Amino acid sequence: MKKLMFFAVLAMVANVGFSQTTTAPAADLASIEWGASTHDFGKIQQGVPATFDFQFTNKGKTPLVIANAQPSCGCTTPSWTHEPVMPGGEGHVKATYNAANPGAFDKTITVTANIEGGVTVLHIKGEVEAAAPAVKPN
Repeated sequence: MKKLMFFAVLAMVANVGFSQTTTAPAADLASIEWGASTHDFGKIQQGVPATFDFQFTNKGKTPLVIANAQPSCGCTTPSWTHEPVMPGGEGHVKATYNAANPGAFDKTITVTANIEGGVTVLHIKGEVEAAAPAVKPN
């Protein structure tokens, strides 16, 4: 009987403990407004890195903090505003594509921040034109 009572109490404690939410109310979150969330580089030359700076404004009432910007592959390198962006302030996420391989590309950068939903996905796309073969002198 003691074991049954122990497990019943344990189940109640676990139910109460795991039913608590850790999500902040929307009023406590920053709100990010992007100038653009997609950029098309068009045609770019092979071997010449292409960079675009995604600009944003914090439209919320609390400081916006970007925790991470994760590219979809190693061919894209992100950098971003690391300090908190105050309400009404502006920041950026810069994406550099290395353009090593010819052909079309469509890559993403997943930005994690203290915003509703927690993430925003940015897109870069374009087409890398193959470099002209080097001409050897005779």
